[in-house]
Order: sequence, then C-alpha cells, then structure tokens
Amino acid sequence: MSRPLAAIDLGTNTARLLIGRWTGSEVEQLVLKRRITRLGGGFSKERGISPEAQMRTVAAMREFAYDIANQGIRQIRAVATSAVRDAANRDAFCNAVLKETGINLEVIDGEEEGLLTLHGVCSGLDDQSGSLLVFDVGGGSTEYTVSREQRPLFSASLPLGVVRLTEGKSTASAMEDKIERELSTLSLRLSDHGLSPLPSGTTLVGTAGTATTLAAISLGMTEYDYRRVNNHILPMEEVRRILAMLMPLTPAERLRVPGLEPGREDLIIAGTLIALKTMELFRFDRLKISDFGLLEGVMRSMLR
Repeated sequence: MSRPLAAIDLGTNTARLLIGRWTGSEVEQLVLKRRITRLGGGFSKERGISPEAQMRTVAAMREFAYDIANQGIRQIRAVATSAVRDAANRDAFCNAVLKETGINLEVIDGEEEGLLTLHGVCSGLDDQSGSLLVFDVGGGSTEYTVSREQRPLFSASLPLGVVRLTEGKSTASAMEDKIERELSTLSLRLSDHGLSPLPSGTTLVGTAGTATTLAAISLGMTEYDYRRVNNHILPMEEVRRILAMLMPLTPAERLRVPGLEPGREDLIIAGTLIALKTMELFRFDRLKISDFGLLEGVMRSMLR
C-alpha cells in the first residue's frame, strides 16, 4: 500500500483538499474537504487580493494543514489558480499562507490548469473514448480543453469567472455580452487549430462548482452525493429551466432551492449563463457533469 498524499486546489471561490492513497487502480479517498472562501471577493487590479479574503482563505488553509499533519502526510502539492496568479500581491499572499500554515502554494498558469483538470475529469468518466470538450467554470476564469482519446489537443483559459462576472457586471445581460464576446474569441482560436467545428461525436463535459450545482438542483438533492452527480446528463432544456427558475429569485430565496450550496446563491446565475452559452455556441444539446476535476488531476500528477 502506497503512502497517502495530499492535494489542494485553491480557487477564486473555493478551497479544496484531497488526502488519498493509490491502491494500484484508483485513488482511495481518506479526507475530502471544501471551503468556500471567496478569495476573489473584493479583488482589485491595483491591490489584488483583499485583506478580508486573505483572512478567510488562510483560515481554511490552516484547517487543511491540520488535517494533513494529522494524517502524517509527507508529500503535498497545493496549486493556486486565477485569483492568485492575477493578483498584484500574489507573492505577499503566498508568503502569508506559507508562514501561517507551512503550505507552499504553486501558482499554475491557465494552460496547466486546463490540462490537470482534463486528467482529473478523465479519471472519473464512465466513457473515456472519443473526443471531449471539457470546461471548468471557476471564480476568476474558465478553462476549455479539447481532447481525443484522453490526449489534449487544445487548451485555453478565458477571463470568465463567476466571482468576477457577478461583482463586475450589474445585470445578467451585461454578463451575457461578456460571455458571448469571450466565447466568440475562443471559437476563432479553435478554428486556427483546425478544431472548428469540433470533431463529430464530441462530448461536452462540465466540471467544478457550477456544473455540479446544476446537477444537484436538477436531481433535487438535499444532501450532496458525488456518485449521483458524476456522469449525470443535463439536457439543454433542463439548464434553461433551472436558469429561468433562479433568475427572478433573490440570493436568499435561492438558498431554499434543493441542491444549491450556501456561498453560491449570488454566483449561480453567472455560472449557468457560461454553461448555457457554451452549449448554444458549440451546438451541444446535452452536458455531462463531472464531479472530478482539477483537484483529482493534481493528485494524479503526483503519481506519475
């Protein structure tokens, strides 16, 4: 039996910890935690990460450090994504996390984020054959990766994140305009790589909090069960139904919707718009949900 390992995904909205052990065929989960810290909340180009967001995130990382020490973990990989890589104070933030928790953050670029996410997603798919378009809606950015037979063909990171859209755009129509502009640019880049239109039979796969929340709402979950969410199929009409249901509600009212996790009540509109516009632009009538993603990809990167 191999030694347990620890992987951390520090995103713009959520911090996640996975402690696991390789059994020879899969990763056995020993500890799995996530904390919504809203690291990108109050973010500004001039000062970067806000003091309040730093305090929330350091507290979550301190909790993770305790779990890691409690399990006697020696090998850790902790990656930080959009909010940290774009922050003017990223070095000061990473130093504060290291000083307070002993965890050394590795700031990865958007391309590596997309590739690690692809590896994580593929580890949990019920059908890994053929071509995939994987998109990972984060708090600060959204990564799109095209693959064939698990081999990456294209990866891009777009400045579309649910925290930044929600805090930076005052209306849903303004969010839609921004999303459509970025996706049009993505379509041109895919064309430059000979991937527009996408290969016949390509499967659209959504991962991370927006996608899993849409599945949980569709399933009417009162308690989250990743086994039911992973590989769940959402038709486009169901995504449209959920958006139409949530739009007129206040954030407080959305919290009464089964499947909607506290901390996402104001962000879910931006995320759902990204998912829906992706389906419309690339002409997908269904979306497969993956509960696996960047965190599992980081874990698997330590096994190679």
